[in-house]
Amino acid sequence: MKILAIDTSTEWLSVALFDGQNVVALHERVGNASSERVLPAIGEVLAQDGATLSALDGIAFGAGPGAFTGVRIACGVAQGLAYGAGLPLFAVPTLGAIAQGAWRTHGQRRIVACLDARMREVYLAAYRRDGEEWAPVREAEVKKPDDVDRASFVGWHGAGEGFAAWPALAVELGLAGSDASIVPDARSIAEFAWPQVLAGKGVPAEHAQPLSVRHRVAVTSAERAAGVRLQAN
Repeated sequence: MKILAIDTSTEWLSVALFDGQNVVALHERVGNASSERVLPAIGEVLAQDGATLSALDGIAFGAGPGAFTGVRIACGVAQGLAYGAGLPLFAVPTLGAIAQGAWRTHGQRRIVACLDARMREVYLAAYRRDGEEWAPVREAEVKKPDDVDRASFVGWHGAGEGFAAWPALAVELGLAGSDASIVPDARSIAEFAWPQVLAGKGVPAEHAQPLSVRHRVAVTSAERAAGVRLQAN
């Protein structure tokens, strides 16, 4: 079995092929150029492995939270490729991918994952590794750092660049340590999704959705015409 994984939720573009043990990956900082680079990058990784889309068993993508446009690029590209090749999709939380990266790098099994959400807020979730899978202890949320619950994570480990943007948060949470260099990447997304791949828990392309934890910041022109207004936070 083998899957393709894609992540464009941060300024990094990441693509990987994973078969449960071996990985072929591309990981490059592209800023706002993900939309231009993602399809060529997928082609490069497939060519390097000698694989074809039709021979794969699914596609995993970083479903957020993260950069609004970037998350939707990954979802849209994954949907298009999966629909054309008749493959199932696996939507992986980016904070879960950070937890997987922390486990692979440091062997830690209780992870508070944190990304800078801008607007003086953070995306935060907590995961515990049970066997080969991750169980969410706290689902992804967006909060001001001062509003994050401090009661539950003494002795846990932190991961993600949110701890670089807000270094005091790791101390205030009582974490045993944190690694702010870990970002969601395609290898971690593939590894996080792998138990679901083996269990056949993918969804059809048309049912895959990004994960949104923030109130919407815009309405479409059709919604404006219909008189839709956003609620204040």
